[in-house]
Amino acid sequence: MNLSLVNYALEDATPIVTPALLIYPEIVASNIRAMLAMVGNQPERLRPHIKTAKLQAVVRAMIDHGILQFKCATTLELLTACRAGARDVLVAFAMTGANARRVMEIAEEYPQTRVSVLVESKAQIGIWNGGRSGGPGVFIDMNPGMNRTGASPERPDAIIELARTTGEAFRGLHWYDGHLSMANVEERKALAYKGYDRLLEIISALAAAGIGVEEVITSGTPTGPFGYSYPGFAHTKFVQRVSPGTVVYNDTHSLDQLPGFGFQPAAVVLTTVISHPLPLHITCDAGHKSVSVDAGVPNCAVVGHPDLKPLKPSEEHLPLEGVSAETLPAIGDKLYLVPRHVCPTVNNFDEALMIVNGRIEGVEKVTARGHENPLALLSCEAVG
Repeated sequence: MNLSLVNYALEDATPIVTPALLIYPEIVASNIRAMLAMVGNQPERLRPHIKTAKLQAVVRAMIDHGILQFKCATTLELLTACRAGARDVLVAFAMTGANARRVMEIAEEYPQTRVSVLVESKAQIGIWNGGRSGGPGVFIDMNPGMNRTGASPERPDAIIELARTTGEAFRGLHWYDGHLSMANVEERKALAYKGYDRLLEIISALAAAGIGVEEVITSGTPTGPFGYSYPGFAHTKFVQRVSPGTVVYNDTHSLDQLPGFGFQPAAVVLTTVISHPLPLHITCDAGHKSVSVDAGVPNCAVVGHPDLKPLKPSEEHLPLEGVSAETLPAIGDKLYLVPRHVCPTVNNFDEALMIVNGRIEGVEKVTARGHENPLALLSCEAVG
């Protein structure tokens, strides 16, 4: 990946303590417009996952572009979306016990936001007010082959029974096919379409049982365009929405998966070269506690330095291998890293520097970083 430093370099990076998270609001806005273009400029067809955005300011930027529906995975992300003014949020993560009670508490605190949750079994429905009015909306979580969560699509009878048990709280189906991330676009598309064919069969079975589906949610980043282009989702009685998250910032993986849509990296990690241990090796201060390594090595690309190869990082150190002593950055030089997986990378930082025209425009808290205080529910109950 050969990205130009012109788009990312700061006029003066010397005062910045590194590693630091830099976010470029103008590129974020461009990515939001590209995401909208991907779904025919129909914001109602989007339900982005804010596990990537993390910043309340960035969620607001999406709302300002007309995107009002979101997904999240934690109570802190839910709280961030509600505070940003989201109209409709799905907690796309299985919640039980205190976690579920905290979701309901947040929903009650922000009645202007329609909050929904996922279930995959009858045992979970009772957690959410037993499907009675006044509780959150309920989507049935399907397992499209990722085998992480969800009810089996091979048992439409069980889906029908689950929807009936859910009662008037039932909103629709959730189909996250994030496992379809292979490099071959046509193979990815064919497998995604095959899954959507199966999903339509389940929706038809529900309709035959007298159960209407309000909304169907599919497609994270790798299959986002296919969830929109699938012919079977055109002219339906239900609303179909795709739910990419990564594309608001992008990373090296998502840019490889979705070429040609105009997406650009909008979040980079600024790091400093701190060592020159070998003739063609340097080390910078951005180990895996800064740039996530969960997607493998190399865990990033260096803007303006396609000749630098990131090696396996340790906690605070990121070694890089060059090809020429003449082009190797010196100790003290600043480098700009595009993560391979931006979502957990953003989650590594408490604050982000907002960069416009090479200058720091402001500092924003990474609002939804990590999780709420584990005693958040107890604290609220004590106050009440």
